[in-house]
Amino acid sequence: MNTIKINYKNIYYPPGGILMWIIIFLELITFGMALVAFVYYGNENPTVFHQSRMELNTVFGAVNTVFLLTSGFFMANAVHLFKENVVQKSSVYFKLAMLGGFLFLALKSVEYYHKIEIGISLDTNMFYTFYWLLTGFHVIHVIIGLVILGWTNYGMMKKDSDSTLEDIEASAAFWHMCDLIWLLLFPVLYLFF
Repeated sequence: MNTIKINYKNIYYPPGGILMWIIIFLELITFGMALVAFVYYGNENPTVFHQSRMELNTVFGAVNTVFLLTSGFFMANAVHLFKENVVQKSSVYFKLAMLGGFLFLALKSVEYYHKIEIGISLDTNMFYTFYWLLTGFHVIHVIIGLVILGWTNYGMMKKDSDSTLEDIEASAAFWHMCDLIWLLLFPVLYLFF
């Protein structure tokens, strides 16, 4: 069986390519700065932040964490199978990873619907300004990630596909970045204060 190899010891070619890792670091820095600002304003307004946080559904947040982590597990398997040239099975894991993303979006939509229904918006207070902006930007990243995974999977399954391991790893790296950002958002928004 043929396997695909990349020289990972070369610092200019991390899994997915150096450009993807620059994007990931910039995204993490941006979200990190926003979370630092969230904590700062939370310390300035502890009562408002505590009362607002108590209105969030931690079960939804925890279930969404499971959806994304499971999805990330499937994505890692998809990359592994592609490296082993088991492309058909890799595609199945791509689709399972995407299913996790869709489930995340469905549950997040339910959560957003409940907030809108009781009149909680971007202007409700500082906590909810951060809540809507941070989770909203994360949702946008998940949607972009799903488009990338769908496009990559489509390209991988085409006849005479020219998909490379770097393409597959780049899509996986972006998807894992979405997992990582959520792992930062969930405890800070749903569990602290």
